[in-house]
Amino acid sequence: MDERYQPEVVEPKWQQLWEERGTNRLDLRRAERPYYALMMFPYPSAEGLHVGHAFAFPGVDIHARFRRLQGYDVFEPIGFDAFGIHSENYALRVGRNPKQLIPETIANFQRQLRRLGLMANWEHAVDTTSPAYYRWTQWIFVQLFRAGLAYESNEPINFNIFPYFGNICN
Repeated sequence: MDERYQPEVVEPKWQQLWEERGTNRLDLRRAERPYYALMMFPYPSAEGLHVGHAFAFPGVDIHARFRRLQGYDVFEPIGFDAFGIHSENYALRVGRNPKQLIPETIANFQRQLRRLGLMANWEHAVDTTSPAYYRWTQWIFVQLFRAGLAYESNEPINFNIFPYFGNICN
């Protein structure tokens, strides 16, 4: 009998079971010990995930699973920051209209992220190109602008907000 780990057999089996059981879904209104585990939303501005995604996401996911084992009701959302220069540059590079291209890249990213086996709550996935999403970001901006809290300025900006990076942003 072959005792080697066979990911192509084992992982889809468990991922299907998790989906059927709703393991990663959470009723946010009924959470008794809510815990919000947020990972960076990837930019679907290429044909698929890169090694940086596969390096960064499991750390957040492992911590979220640890919190779940401690009895927390873990909400681990996922989304795609697809509205902006990264996606536009990719569309230009491959000669496609972003309106048709980005849904395809998001679908591929979803497929790849699901294969990683992350504990993401896909029911609450965010897509920044969705009018249901950017409608509210634009509304918030207009409110800030009307209140004088959003304005154009030529002030210096300190990008050293992350102490880990030292002076690399200067």
